[in-house]
Amino acid sequence: MSSFLLQLSYLVGSITFIVGLKRLSSPDLARRGNLLAAVGMGIAIVGTVLFHQDKFGGSIGNIVWIVAAMGVGTVIGYLMAMRVKMTAMPQMVSFFNGMGGACAAIISLVEFHSHPAGTPGYLLIVLLGLIIGSVSFSGSIVAYGKLDEKIKDFSAQALTWFNLLLLMLIFSILAIAVWSPLTFGPAVLWILLPLSLLYGVLFVMPIGGADMPVVISLLNSFTGVAAAFGGFLYDNPVMLTGGILVGSAGTILTVLMCKAMNRSLLNVIIGSFGKGAAASQKAQGDQVAKEIPLNDAAILCAYASKVIIVPGYGLAVAQAQHICHEFEKNLEERGVEVSYAIHPVAGRMPGHMNVLLAEADVSYPKLVEMDDVNPQMAATDVVIIVGANDVVNPAAETDPGSPIYGMPVLKVWDAKQVIVLKRSMRAGYAGIENDLFFHPKTKMLFGDAKATLGKLVAELKTL
Repeated sequence: MSSFLLQLSYLVGSITFIVGLKRLSSPDLARRGNLLAAVGMGIAIVGTVLFHQDKFGGSIGNIVWIVAAMGVGTVIGYLMAMRVKMTAMPQMVSFFNGMGGACAAIISLVEFHSHPAGTPGYLLIVLLGLIIGSVSFSGSIVAYGKLDEKIKDFSAQALTWFNLLLLMLIFSILAIAVWSPLTFGPAVLWILLPLSLLYGVLFVMPIGGADMPVVISLLNSFTGVAAAFGGFLYDNPVMLTGGILVGSAGTILTVLMCKAMNRSLLNVIIGSFGKGAAASQKAQGDQVAKEIPLNDAAILCAYASKVIIVPGYGLAVAQAQHICHEFEKNLEERGVEVSYAIHPVAGRMPGHMNVLLAEADVSYPKLVEMDDVNPQMAATDVVIIVGANDVVNPAAETDPGSPIYGMPVLKVWDAKQVIVLKRSMRAGYAGIENDLFFHPKTKMLFGDAKATLGKLVAELKTL
């Protein structure tokens, strides 16, 4: 009976993971999907504690320690999640992802010492779980540090020898893993652990900020694969299902991110994109960005038929999502059609802008993906760009010498008028100048995005 109840709890947990993941595809259902998956995991944990038996029929044991650890982890996780700002959400995702990788690596360490004389297949799964989990952990922590600007980027000049070092390291790790049962014995884990941790650090260090959404997605898939290996080791359907879902979803998302940037995954990993590479040299001295007065910007929007808002990381930094929604509602009250143009890699993690705007209760149908919104640009009276930069740079189509050449971007210059809300003329993540700022249709509205949108709303109310 205990075995049946245990397997039933695992089945319920697996089903809730699948249904919860499906609901994450819609912001309207994402919160409930996340809670559903969490409840399923809780059922699986309780089922394990109550019904799991070893081969001698004994209970799982150490229940007090398990409950205490769960309590501590729940409190820490809750406090971190409740206090994090939307601008720091990518860092939070990287940190939590790293913890998942660390757990997978620890499982491999424990299992190897518990069953040192396992079959070759068993040992292979243990070693792969250790390697991938360790790489995910250290790489995610470095990604966290880079996103939080605690870790500086590597010099681009050092990239060539850096990549050679990475290749030597990965070949060494694979060679040791293959020959370990005969050559190194139980000590192999303590050899592979530091090498894998080092590889994770060196793997992420040279990758520039513009590629960080892809890196986060890739590391997330690593953690899922490592967790799936843990499911194999414990013959646990919940761990296996969860790991496979995370690994496959992360892999698919990584491919989609690369497609959105028109680059291969290999190019992302070794290309050092976003590390200060300059666009092809152009004579920019005679180009002048044109400013627009606040009142003129308000009039232009108020009497437009269609307005498209393009959010970027600057919107998140200014915490301007709520006032942006209010700006949208004020325009709609005047009969203006308003929508949001979402680029797949806008922000610092996949879906960052969707999450940000959903927090402000922006209706999901108003969020229009790049492929659907670009054909609408020519019929748009005004495009308002709030903190976006590289994803609206025409150099992606016009400048073969630009690092972002060939990257699909939002073709905002096709609209009748473009207004850019920005603090300054600073370059974006890619470290290159944005030709859009000097486009004949573009007007600059300098200032903090939240404050400027607030002033625009006030101006609209007086018209």
